[in-house]
Amino acid sequence: MLVRTDKPIPSSEITPESAYLNRRKFLAGAAALGATAATARVIGQLVEPATHALANIKLQIIKSPYSTSEAQTSLQNITHYNNFYEFGTDKTDPARTAVSLKIRPWTVTSEGLCKNQKAWDIDTLLKYRPQEERVYRFRCVEGWSMVIPWAGYSLSEFIKACDPLPSAKYVQFLSLADPKQMPYLHSVHMNWPYSEGLRMDEAMHPLTLLTFGLYGQTLPNQDGAPVRVIVPWKYGFKSGKSIVKIRFVAQEPPTAWDTQAPNEYGFYSNVNPNVDHPRWSQKTERVIGAPLFHQTKATQIFNGYGDQVAHLYSGMDLKKYY
Repeated sequence: MLVRTDKPIPSSEITPESAYLNRRKFLAGAAALGATAATARVIGQLVEPATHALANIKLQIIKSPYSTSEAQTSLQNITHYNNFYEFGTDKTDPARTAVSLKIRPWTVTSEGLCKNQKAWDIDTLLKYRPQEERVYRFRCVEGWSMVIPWAGYSLSEFIKACDPLPSAKYVQFLSLADPKQMPYLHSVHMNWPYSEGLRMDEAMHPLTLLTFGLYGQTLPNQDGAPVRVIVPWKYGFKSGKSIVKIRFVAQEPPTAWDTQAPNEYGFYSNVNPNVDHPRWSQKTERVIGAPLFHQTKATQIFNGYGDQVAHLYSGMDLKKYY
């Protein structure tokens, strides 16, 4: 219950050399320890250091009323079951390969139709507003879901600081695309950098979160460090990771998946059990980490945030504007 809340991609089969060497080291360590329960625990310790860059830095956060009271997904699942194709197409790839991402120094540039065009240092952004913990439902277009305690503040606060012009009707988010740091950029065939966007009123909605952390610590690399956007009523791919540019534009911007497969992924991508993906149903979802008999549940319109966001789409045909 909420408390006041409002294609497959072709990819290379060739493993990058760095990932191959890391895997060799990992397997060698596991073999030396033996296939026992103790081995499993030590394997977890071997993997874990590669999954968190600044995750040992705790954030000063305040509790937010924009949270669900549902059981939260474990940190282990949140950090080891990820879509981040710059670091691999398997759900377990990013936890292993995203260690190569360097998140300091880092700047986010505001550009386009705004008065305040500048490069924002990530640590300045971290301290710009108090960090709020917001426990949001997170629904992936593939049919799985989590409940994640994100940390950040409303994107609207940053947008106001950028002072967009009246002609700015959309906000575009561009992610880092550095083949030196992101080993799968050459083998995953998409139009890089990863691009996402929101209509201005969606971006200004208080639920839309400029996100710097989870579980009270800064974001792990595989979860979009050091800054991403979370839009809880939309499918997860709308929430761009490792953002380096926020651009204010007059026309609907091109987005990664809408460009890749426009018959499958629309610009709006609101969670909607009544609009199936062409290759699977959206009527139910699999809850990652839930007990066996509670892993499947009915999908809610707008991911359960309809009371807060449905008015944004008044008069729109949500089957046409999917």
